[in-house]
Amino acid sequence: MIPSAFEYLRPTSLAEATRLLASNPDDAKILSGGHSLIPMMKLRLANPSVVIDIGRLGELRGIREEDGTIVLGANTTHYDAESSALLQQRCPLMAETAAAIGDVQVRNAGTIGGSIAHADPAADWPAAVLALDAQITLVNNSGSRTVGATDFFLELLTTAMESDEILTEIRVPANPVRTGSAYLKVAQPASGFALTGVAAQVTLGSDNTVEQVAVAVTGVDNTAFRASATENALRGQAATEAAIEQAANLATEGAESTDDIHASAEYRLHLTRVYTKRALLQAVQRAQA
Repeated sequence: MIPSAFEYLRPTSLAEATRLLASNPDDAKILSGGHSLIPMMKLRLANPSVVIDIGRLGELRGIREEDGTIVLGANTTHYDAESSALLQQRCPLMAETAAAIGDVQVRNAGTIGGSIAHADPAADWPAAVLALDAQITLVNNSGSRTVGATDFFLELLTTAMESDEILTEIRVPANPVRTGSAYLKVAQPASGFALTGVAAQVTLGSDNTVEQVAVAVTGVDNTAFRASATENALRGQAATEAAIEQAANLATEGAESTDDIHASAEYRLHLTRVYTKRALLQAVQRAQA
């Protein structure tokens, strides 16, 4: 299908982009990589009268470290994250998640900011940023604010962003010592989206007990979520396979699984428990290495 008519604007700075958005807060959409917005416009599920293209704004692209925090610009592509030596060394969960997204073409054009802002319930990035307790920076014409990942994803395709805000960067902590992580998913073969995806990060004490643990799940419910029951069950326990399996069986507690042509709700929930165990075992193994 062909999108409905719209005005195309290409600002040369973030300041100009926020001014343009402030002038059209209810009728404009932000375009970055375009992998989410353009298909929705072609299907006429989105019909903006104004499209503001921020994809060429270099000030929103790049990965750097500031005082133990990794900062990713919203225009950073999935491939940039996948191939980043800084992420591979200091926050490997982000690099591993990026490598699991779509295919080569998608990873070279799609952006982390666009994916997170779109909040597809089967996207990969929400699980990673939830597991890492990421801080998400939102900017409008009046200033900026920061929202934690746990407060950012609200409902199906719905976030805490206001209509006049632009997502500009994502901040995640660099890994402390004896920390391991893993992102594992069962992908829908045609799209690459997750039937279930599990991001796990574990920090071990010197006696091999679990000091910190975070598990986040995507592809199952209407939005990605933290598996808090699993985390609570495993925290403080010895990092044994038996303890991990017992905790992983709680990963779907409270979840209302999607039931569609790709997988039944029961199957998705089963996969989630299985992949939670696998992701945690892999994270523990990497923490011990």
